[in-house]
Amino acid sequence: MSRTSVTSGTSSPWRNWAGNVTARPVREVSPASTEELVDAVRRAAEDGLKVKAVGTGHSFTAAAATDGVLIRPDLLTGIREIDRTAMTVTVEAGTPLKRLNTALAREGLSLANMGDIMDQTVAGATSTGTHGTGRDSASIAAQIKALELVTADGSVLTCSEKENPEIFAAARIGLGALGVVTAITFTVEPVFLLTAREEPMTFDKVTAEFDALFAENEHFEFYWFPHTGNCNTKRNNRSAGPAAPPGQIGGWIEDELLSNGVFQLACSVGRAVPATIPAIARISSRALSARTYTDIPYKVFTSPRRVRFVEMEYALPREAAVGALREVRAMIERSPLRVSFPVEVRTAPADDIALSTASGRETAYIAVHLYRGTPYQSYFTAVERLMTAHGGRPHWGKVHTRDAEYFSEVYPRFGEFTALRERLDPERLFANDYLRRVLGD
Repeated sequence: MSRTSVTSGTSSPWRNWAGNVTARPVREVSPASTEELVDAVRRAAEDGLKVKAVGTGHSFTAAAATDGVLIRPDLLTGIREIDRTAMTVTVEAGTPLKRLNTALAREGLSLANMGDIMDQTVAGATSTGTHGTGRDSASIAAQIKALELVTADGSVLTCSEKENPEIFAAARIGLGALGVVTAITFTVEPVFLLTAREEPMTFDKVTAEFDALFAENEHFEFYWFPHTGNCNTKRNNRSAGPAAPPGQIGGWIEDELLSNGVFQLACSVGRAVPATIPAIARISSRALSARTYTDIPYKVFTSPRRVRFVEMEYALPREAAVGALREVRAMIERSPLRVSFPVEVRTAPADDIALSTASGRETAYIAVHLYRGTPYQSYFTAVERLMTAHGGRPHWGKVHTRDAEYFSEVYPRFGEFTALRERLDPERLFANDYLRRVLGD
């Protein structure tokens, strides 16, 4: 018996995690299989309705918004197959990364790299280019070996380097523009240990030594606290062990009390009384102490994020990152802006995905955030102006104002992607306002 759930004329709108995007679809569909999803796509086309698949709504853009048919992947979850010979795992598209990570760990396996949260679905995370930080290991999408895609005419395509390779080259980060991803095959490896070393460092020191810190560590990132000269750094490197996870009390103090509870309070006070932000920033930047711990990868790469915010992130050529960050600092210092959230800096190696923010070049990311409900346009506009001067590529799932004309200049393979879209979805069944802006008509 079919388990497909269909809701028509929904009375409550869909909202993303940050609450800055709202949509009211004509109907919502929760298919339980690829075949049921194919049927939903064909029926939408017959009814003249657009189709968008949504994950957990962690994108800050309207990439998944639609006034047509909203595909919810709640029933498309679970592991299809683990192939220990090929060292791959095939997983349904709606599977949350958290569920994938814990299931792999039980099997003694792991992804090589991941972002810093794991609430997203695997398809949502990869389709928008979610990444962590790494000298040699790239984004989650770069770990894809194959994927299953339902296209506008209802075809089900398996895409890999050997099968439909031109689609595979683009669809790993497809923005939902080429079809609906129903399953993904990732490369995995035997589970390993990572030692994390978190350490406060001054802005001047971390920027002066950025190249060395990048070169010496498998995974390096840092956070700068605006209105201060203080940063917090994190270095993750593979370890022979033994495992030494954070103590239960110490971990709770750092990850829950300080990073979420106290920080939530500080953000609320700063939003209500912006003049207090610089003083709060000075206190916050000194609150987290140095610590070292060793654990399996997903417990080191990821952390809880309970304070809701709005974010913009730009990918720059790695060699431009330090100069651009110094420009951001100078801009904030000479402006009336009061910025309560740290600025995050991460890296990625070049990859071969057409619309990856790291496509064809070694990359560094500069991410800016503001607490949800705080006016962000002035800050983000000023930062965006600096990032685009360096040929920056905005994260597809985070706030930006760029359009297809700009992307055609900063992505050498942009035309390759749009030509493929024209072939796979000539009637723009999977279009919405966001895709029209970033990809053109």
